[in-house]
Amino acid sequence: MTLRFIAKDPNTDGANCPTVWIDMERQEIVTQGWKADDAMTAECLESGPVPDSEAVVRLPFRMIDAIREACDAAERAAVR
Repeated sequence: MTLRFIAKDPNTDGANCPTVWIDMERQEIVTQGWKADDAMTAECLESGPVPDSEAVVRLPFRMIDAIREACDAAERAAVR
């Protein structure tokens, strides 16, 4: 796996914070975020099950630029 770092949450100390990467080999956006609490998870489950191999994570709106950058980089990589 070859991850390309995009950004960490700009409003944190740079450690243990939401982060965005892209995986060029698998053509995926990879995120690290805060775990959803039980109430949020229950609300998400109203849309359908979350398999054991998946998780609900939270990323703050202030990371929109980083997520957009990851999407742009992924799109550029797909258009070769």
